[in-house]
Amino acid sequence: MTPDLTGKTAIITGASRGIGEATARHFASLGANVALLARNRSALENIAKDIGHRAIALPCDVAQWNDTKLAVAKSKEIFGSIDILVNNAGTIDPIAHIADVNPFEWGQAVDINLKGAFYMLRATAPEMCAQGAGVVINISSGAASSALEGWSHYCATKAALLSLTRTAHKELGPKGINVVGLSPGTVATDMQRSIRSSGLNPVSQLAWESHIPAAWVAQAIAWLTTDDARTFDGTDFSLKTENGRDTVGLPTT
Repeated sequence: MTPDLTGKTAIITGASRGIGEATARHFASLGANVALLARNRSALENIAKDIGHRAIALPCDVAQWNDTKLAVAKSKEIFGSIDILVNNAGTIDPIAHIADVNPFEWGQAVDINLKGAFYMLRATAPEMCAQGAGVVINISSGAASSALEGWSHYCATKAALLSLTRTAHKELGPKGINVVGLSPGTVATDMQRSIRSSGLNPVSQLAWESHIPAAWVAQAIAWLTTDDARTFDGTDFSLKTENGRDTVGLPTT
């Protein structure tokens, strides 16, 4: 269940906290070089310093095309290859009804959740195609196929991200690049605090203890880099079922 990522290079977005940070630490423990991308420079640098020589901090706003191009180029320059992309950066804000939501903030969520994932895919795909191999893991959500009050931005962008996963799989799969999504369920991160404080829809009513730890998601992401996971390419693999967790080697209860 535990892959060997020795010599592989992974670019991880949203790496300053939560799922992204947990994934960076887990991947480095498996032997991977990790490029940590996020807007919070100080947090990235502290995490990279803690991980050690296998990690680099690359401040980056994934909603800006030039930022993503430069970050990918720097990763390639330092580590020599780009083998794994984890598109994790995302936002749940602003949680609000359609009739009340700030249009500018709604658009910012699209820029981060959807355009950011596309920009990273667009920047890394040529490098992976040149190598003839690579894995792209898009962090999705059950919101991709559900309608939740106050989450019009999140549901719409995650649905679009799933469609991007399917399209990228169709285009890039024949070139040796595996593209897969991960729907982790609810995770004990700061995002859940924002959801809780909104008071909208049933997710905000969940007890903190019902959320899975970010370390579990990191383990699932690592498993999705293995050959055993290839049957799920072009889809969202779900951790919300006992079967899904068992497949990855996680507790089922």
